[in-house]
Amino acid sequence: MNGHSWRVFVSAAALTVSLAAPSIAADGYFLIGYGPRQKALGGAGVADSRDAMSLSVNPAGLVDLERQMQLGVTALLPERGYSTDGLPRVIAPGDVRSGRPIFPVPHDAYAAPIDADSAWGTASYANGGINTSFDFGHYHPPLGGPFGGGYAGVDLEQAFTSVGYAQKFGSLSIGAAPTIAVQTINLQGLKAFSPYSSDMYRLSDNGYDWSVGGGVRFGAQWRVTDQFRIGVAASTPMFMTRFAKYAGLFADGGRFDIPASIIAGVAYDLTPDLTVMADWHHIFYSGVSSVSNPSFPVLYRSLGASNGPGFGWKDTDSAAFGVEWRVQPGFALRAGYHYATNPIPSNSVTLNLLAPIINAHHISGGVSYAVTKNSSVDLAVVYAFKNSVRGPEALPQTPLTPLGAYNPAANVNLWLRGLEISVGWTYKFDAGDHSLIPTHL
Repeated sequence: MNGHSWRVFVSAAALTVSLAAPSIAADGYFLIGYGPRQKALGGAGVADSRDAMSLSVNPAGLVDLERQMQLGVTALLPERGYSTDGLPRVIAPGDVRSGRPIFPVPHDAYAAPIDADSAWGTASYANGGINTSFDFGHYHPPLGGPFGGGYAGVDLEQAFTSVGYAQKFGSLSIGAAPTIAVQTINLQGLKAFSPYSSDMYRLSDNGYDWSVGGGVRFGAQWRVTDQFRIGVAASTPMFMTRFAKYAGLFADGGRFDIPASIIAGVAYDLTPDLTVMADWHHIFYSGVSSVSNPSFPVLYRSLGASNGPGFGWKDTDSAAFGVEWRVQPGFALRAGYHYATNPIPSNSVTLNLLAPIINAHHISGGVSYAVTKNSSVDLAVVYAFKNSVRGPEALPQTPLTPLGAYNPAANVNLWLRGLEISVGWTYKFDAGDHSLIPTHL
């Protein structure tokens, strides 16, 4: 196995490992960034590539990197739940918190120049955020749990391996990264909705199911001046196979593609050692029916049907601002801020209590320190401030509500806050070192 094939194999293997790692998100279930540098900068950096994980955002930046590899992990500590007021009829009343308080998310990347004007690389990373666990407490008949279907929760995990190539044309760099995606899901606690499913045996409590597919990310970076850079990147939808075990829940018989996205930003060097960045990011959740279709009304045998109910998510927009001060060679300080719009409208809170992904304001910071000539350690911390969304309880179709209805006597309040701690190790190979793995630190 040659060196290039070996690294592709390692990166693909890391994708499988990352499937064990759901996470706090920022833009819906897309993360604030991948790797400690992006996280410390609040997710900014599409126009400023300085480590191998930049491939996960903009493959064009590969041409600005020396040969290097990166390994890391993020620990996620979310707090989320829901509360009710009034007299709910579908949802168990009370103030309910989700379990699963901490979990790890690994990442890895590799970048290498081909010649003075081209480079290639590979990266593995993950999305998450839909990971909840509600026990039998706050009883709702007949089986307890939030919806009367017993223990409830959803665990959606998405992992990616990208292999990228970039080419420089003077001051312009362009890149592309074909990407393999794998996602798993496990959903419990919706048995009470059996009359509303097109396939009640593939609605809930069927264990983990797998879905595979892929797409392509494209990117460009333009060095306008020596100090000012512009970056843009976009990803096609990740077209995925269906979740067969949950074809009675997700619209179009279990279809659950990963939405397209676009990002644009600028970077400016105030001094040779001080860079400020600003990015805008849009995610097209409206392109995925099972996510964006209205969650109301839920009619008999409609769940899982063609163009059936979804979760009512809207497209999200986010703004990210970051600053990096390279204090001295081998030592850098970073800080960032990230704001994301909420994908869950107030009229869709009922089903979304299983996945209250409603982050808005985030602050972040981090440090990079070279422990040897070749090795550096990066640390980042992200705090997502508490955010909430309140709306009326939605009632499905019944003989008394033939078209469904909103319950005027009850409201549901979703809330979320969390902390991320990310650490990474980067190794930069010496010029002329063609070894497969580091021979010295």
